Amino acid sequence: METDIINRQIGRRIKALRIQKGLTQQELADRTELTKGYISQLEHGLTSPSVITLLDLIECLGSTPSEFFKEASSEQVVYSESGFFEKLDEAGNSIQWIVPGAQGNLMEPLLVKLCPHQKLDEVLPHEGEEFGYVISGRIRLHLGDKNYIVKAGESFYYKADRVHYVENTTAAPAKFIWISTPPSF
Repeated sequence: METDIINRQIGRRIKALRIQKGLTQQELADRTELTKGYISQLEHGLTSPSVITLLDLIECLGSTPSEFFKEASSEQVVYSESGFFEKLDEAGNSIQWIVPGAQGNLMEPLLVKLCPHQKLDEVLPHEGEEFGYVISGRIRLHLGDKNYIVKAGESFYYKADRVHYVENTTAAPAKFIWISTPPSF
């Protein structure tokens, strides 16, 4: 019984890696000098590979034994306000990192609250792209030598290859989501 569970787990991991690599069962079989039928049996947990065969499969799938057998960590998907990190400046403007630890990810979402007649610091050109969505109020996006008015319900998107910053030129506060990839804040 325990062996059946292990065989199914190994089979699921082999199948997941094969699909992730964009390989058919036949292509994986050809690379490992096994048969398509044997790969199918492995993926369905109907047979158990020898250690050497399993190591061959893992290598052909671009993985390592430690990665292959690593327990899947529980990935956090939902974040609550209690976990946000907030930076306030002397004018009362707020930048909240709404996904803690996102600086290590491919993108970094921020919730920005900009007080009336305030602006954020200029950001020097860098690799990557930035996206924003204005939740409330209105902002002026400065991008190189151009600027754009972005109102509530509108979004912006640009390559970050020019000096850029955001300001609120109105008498009402503005609130927007700002996502940078790769993280730059």
